[in-house]
Amino acid sequence: MISNSKLTRKGHLTQFRMKKMTIIITLLFMSFTSVFGQEVTDSITMKKVFGGYHFYQGEEKIDMNQLVNTIKPNEQAYEQIKSAQSERVFALLLSGTGGFMIGWQLGKSIGGGEPNWLLAGVGVGLFVVSIPISKSSNKKIKQAVDLYNHELQTASFWDKKELNLSMTESGVGLVLRF
Repeated sequence: MISNSKLTRKGHLTQFRMKKMTIIITLLFMSFTSVFGQEVTDSITMKKVFGGYHFYQGEEKIDMNQLVNTIKPNEQAYEQIKSAQSERVFALLLSGTGGFMIGWQLGKSIGGGEPNWLLAGVGVGLFVVSIPISKSSNKKIKQAVDLYNHELQTASFWDKKELNLSMTESGVGLVLRF
């Protein structure tokens, strides 16, 4: 005959194992819901506007600095966007300088002064040179955003983690390695 103390101990041990299994299953369920609960708002969208693009993350419009900071965790996309950002600044400097040179001479002409049309021509040249640089910058930005978004879609909980059913010291169980 089995004594009551042995039955009580065995009952407590069974309850402990059940609680342990419930906790493990709950944690696994929570990890799966966070993995598959990644929102599409993490991705970045681009809308073409006159003179370039506007960037959105979800519904929120972000500027170039926010875009660069968002993409920073993806090394390849980050290097691409930093290169594009440098080209963009250079193109803006060229077009701004060219526009100023053209505007100054047009202002002189309208005001009755003697414009220097050679200087205006140099301004036109600078402005024209800035166009392909700006287009190249926009293309690199688009590639960086596409690369970032593609990485978001392919990134998975299982990429660097492994879940196995195996024997442990305390019996059969799920082993998660990361």
